[in-house]
Amino acid sequence: MTALSRQLRAQSQPRRGLRREEAAAYLGFSARKFDELIADGRMPKPKRIDGVVVWDIHRLDQAFDALPDEGGDAIVNAWG
Repeated sequence: MTALSRQLRAQSQPRRGLRREEAAAYLGFSARKFDELIADGRMPKPKRIDGVVVWDIHRLDQAFDALPDEGGDAIVNAWG
């Protein structure tokens, strides 16, 4: 598979698991801020599959939904 075909596949196929930088970008955070949110329990910990570390996009969506709106209250999450 060529580099171009890998890039096109990555852009066209939805994925359930995202690497750290992808997960942070998906949520609109820097990787450093994403790490802080994981450390304080506002974002879920990753899954480790052999040597690959990925975040489940469904759990990221749930965690993001649980973040408080500006001036609002947070929803309690299950991974804190």
